[in-house]
Amino acid sequence: MKKKFLETDRVYLIEITKDDAPLLLELDSDPEVMKFLTDGKTSTAEDIKVTMERILKVIEKYQHKYGFWLAYTKENHEFMGWFLFRPDKKQPDDLRNIELGYRLKKKFWGLGYATEVSKEILAIGFRSYRVDSIFAITMKANQASQNVMQKLGMKWETDYTEEHFPGVDKSAVRYKIKRSEWENI
Repeated sequence: MKKKFLETDRVYLIEITKDDAPLLLELDSDPEVMKFLTDGKTSTAEDIKVTMERILKVIEKYQHKYGFWLAYTKENHEFMGWFLFRPDKKQPDDLRNIELGYRLKKKFWGLGYATEVSKEILAIGFRSYRVDSIFAITMKANQASQNVMQKLGMKWETDYTEEHFPGVDKSAVRYKIKRSEWENI
């Protein structure tokens, strides 16, 4: 049995393993899911292999405290997608400022799942891990993700150009919340 990271009213997150590559491939096979990640280009099995190696290195480096978790519905144990909670890729040894992210199947969009799970992740980060701040990034055109960030109490921090985005519009945003702000929500 895989180890649970957290549980909400409707969702549970479990650790990800190398055997979960087919789930990631299934998730990344929807062009709409990939719209704000790769301009709609779906992932190949080789892409997922590379992604899985990167994910497992993060999990190992941070001893399962930070990393990626698979999300399932509690009602029928259906795979929904994944959530991440990891140090900034640009400053991987700084454990005071942590990134929150997620990718969900389209059928789970707009139903409050991203907000519900992200609130619990923020609580773990601020209460248990005592991080100073948590940030999230998205493409500027992805208003739905920005809405989730705002519901979490995150504030816009900056606009920037996401050079790694393969699409024409590389405009991105970064939102952030500090522990002191979260404690006052």
